[in-house]
Amino acid sequence: MIQPNILVFHPDYLIVEAYTKSIQRYGFKSVQAASTLEEAIKLLPGTEVILGWKFPLELLNQPIASSVRWFQSMGAGVDDLIADSSLPQDIILTRIVNQFGTYISEYVFMFLLYIAKNGSRMRQAQIERQWDPFISESLAGKTVGVAGLGSIGSEIVRKARAFDMNVHGLSVSGTNASLVDDHFSADQWNEFVKDLDYLILTLPLTDATRTIVNKDLLLAMKQNACLINVGRGALINEGDLVDVMQSGHLRAVVLDVFEIEPLPKDHAFWAIPNVYVSSHLSGPSTIDSVSNFFVENLKYYIEGQPLNGVVNRERGY
Repeated sequence: MIQPNILVFHPDYLIVEAYTKSIQRYGFKSVQAASTLEEAIKLLPGTEVILGWKFPLELLNQPIASSVRWFQSMGAGVDDLIADSSLPQDIILTRIVNQFGTYISEYVFMFLLYIAKNGSRMRQAQIERQWDPFISESLAGKTVGVAGLGSIGSEIVRKARAFDMNVHGLSVSGTNASLVDDHFSADQWNEFVKDLDYLILTLPLTDATRTIVNKDLLLAMKQNACLINVGRGALINEGDLVDVMQSGHLRAVVLDVFEIEPLPKDHAFWAIPNVYVSSHLSGPSTIDSVSNFFVENLKYYIEGQPLNGVVNRERGY
């Protein structure tokens, strides 16, 4: 088997070393590691395949990168790569797919249950040593809307069925429309959200989805509805969301992704009591899972077979 020259890039040297060793354990020996611009410049000549995160893309349209044929992102989101014109059109771009459904769906349902069962009230009663029996809500019979029915959204739908929820979905392609009770297209957002108890965003970030959740859409939701974003931060107009939450509309918001990460310490989200903030951790890219995905794609690449996770640049994901 003729092996391509592989370059692994990540700003954290320890992570690069871990990925490199993981890939080499599969029998791929022509693997080099870089964590700085200088190292990338030195190692790019002769490189055919890049496994990268926050790679200096401006290098890819220079002569030293003329041998690069394929760029595998370490993550699922590629909006930053799509937006950068430095990435030549003849380089195949792939992203990680079908790796995050379990993790992210568990994150979503942790918060759905916490909100429905009023976990904060239980915890506060314990802190105050108060005996506070109360009747909590149930997820059964509630309506959840999942915007984005790819591998992540589909797993959320599957788990929602186990909780006897009504499930609505919105997607561009309609490929998985049969998974949900009611399906809506991308021009039906207001109709989609108006009856939801919970809105879950799992969409990629494209020109069409950027700030798709704005003040008008938020106010079209029921006042006691909840919003969870595990897609991309810029799906939401954050200023509009702050205004809506401070006005008392919406019961709770759960945000794992943001326009600027890390979230600035002076951002209003930190201080709004019914906004739950987490540090982009719902769908971790583990070294083992990403390495497994990459190695499988490497085998397809060597055999001349179609790769998994190929990005359609016009579509944006």
